[in-house]
Amino acid sequence: MPNCHCFWSHIWNISGGVGEMGANMNSIIEEERVRGGVFKDINPEDEDQQPTVIESLCMNCYENGSTRLLFTKIPFFKEIIISSFTCPHCNWTNTEIQSAGRIQEQGVLYTLQVKTKEDMNREVVKSDSASTRIPQLDFEIPAFTQKGSLSTIEGLLDRAVAGLEQDQPIRKATDPAVAEKIEEFIERLKKLKKVEEEFTLIIDDPSGNSFIENPSAPQKDTALTVTHYKRTPEHNAVLGIEEEEDDRKPVNDLDTMRNEVLVFNTNCPECNAPANTNMKLVQIPHFKEVIIMATNCDSCRHRTNEVKSGGATEELGTRITLHLTDPSDMSRDLLKSETCSVLIPELEFELGMAALGGKFTTLEGLLKDIKDLIVSKNPFMCGDSSTADRAGKLELFGQKIDKIIAGEMDVHVILDDPAGNSYLQNVYAPDPDPEMKIEKYTRTFEQNEDLGLNDMKTEGYAEK
Repeated sequence: MPNCHCFWSHIWNISGGVGEMGANMNSIIEEERVRGGVFKDINPEDEDQQPTVIESLCMNCYENGSTRLLFTKIPFFKEIIISSFTCPHCNWTNTEIQSAGRIQEQGVLYTLQVKTKEDMNREVVKSDSASTRIPQLDFEIPAFTQKGSLSTIEGLLDRAVAGLEQDQPIRKATDPAVAEKIEEFIERLKKLKKVEEEFTLIIDDPSGNSFIENPSAPQKDTALTVTHYKRTPEHNAVLGIEEEEDDRKPVNDLDTMRNEVLVFNTNCPECNAPANTNMKLVQIPHFKEVIIMATNCDSCRHRTNEVKSGGATEELGTRITLHLTDPSDMSRDLLKSETCSVLIPELEFELGMAALGGKFTTLEGLLKDIKDLIVSKNPFMCGDSSTADRAGKLELFGQKIDKIIAGEMDVHVILDDPAGNSYLQNVYAPDPDPEMKIEKYTRTFEQNEDLGLNDMKTEGYAEK
């Protein structure tokens, strides 16, 4: 790590610790900003880079002492505030480190495999909200039980030993059995300091402001694992972070999706330029929910729309037959899934599944799309592939479609969907439609094969 040794030696030239400062930290930071920058890189040769000294109250003897503040950056980490307090009256000292940045977007979990004595010299920044664990000893220092500290792995163990030894004289007098067990535990901690056996050190900080040094930085450290994770609501409550909207529903909540149009980036299928696709969840009355997707390209003006069923494949297939008796039938809403075929017996016409994709339109819109597909966009209607006989037949077919749309032909339109996910509006709903017939049927093996259902196992798939 570049300048690492100079950095840490410079920090530890700040003697003592932190007292009750009684000063506004914001005003100090503002003062440092006026002096030419709040957080500076460590440079031992820079004479202007000196800690800020303020008078503060000693919480041991209640006389005035001095607190030194150093605003600095840790290489490969972030900005921190080093605080040290010294009381000349009672010689009490205290140290503390605070993160100068905001709470991070994610929590962080450090897992270090301590194998050598060199690992004990790794520098550690431990914030107030971090918990420390050693699984081999079933030992844990909970969050917010210690002030933030700037130390080493060895220093963390020394601090734990000092905390356990603090009340040992009283325990030996009042509860010798407990004192003996704690003494045994202290000896185990001291053995870990000598690295007589390998152990694991885990620092879990939901605020994301703790740090363990990587001596090999910027290369990867094989002994250190760093994991970032999303905080839970419990973590946010402990850190005092308020949700933006406490009663906000999850993004994937169906009620939210019904009221929102989701937009995601894609490429235009025609010119490959960046475009946006809008997606909306729509409830069709007397049917089910469907997903409508529309793509608009600003570069070539190409537009596409697609409809997918929001439900599962039905147990039975559906065949819908509508007898067209009035031009108003053209305004009926229609949902044609990708698995639906369209038949017009009077024209001896059948459109196979997936030919037009999924569509949510009207009956008139479906017939116009069929005409465009067969007549206007047919590659055999132009160039060397075109023949007079074929072109005449297709032109006649287009004229018949126009007559159906105008209500001049009495025909039947059949929607046959083996998946059962297609729909045609019943204008008499909830009463039966005298001109429309809906049949449910059992799919054949070939239809299940086309839908990929024969090889699909949804129950007992874990059994051997």
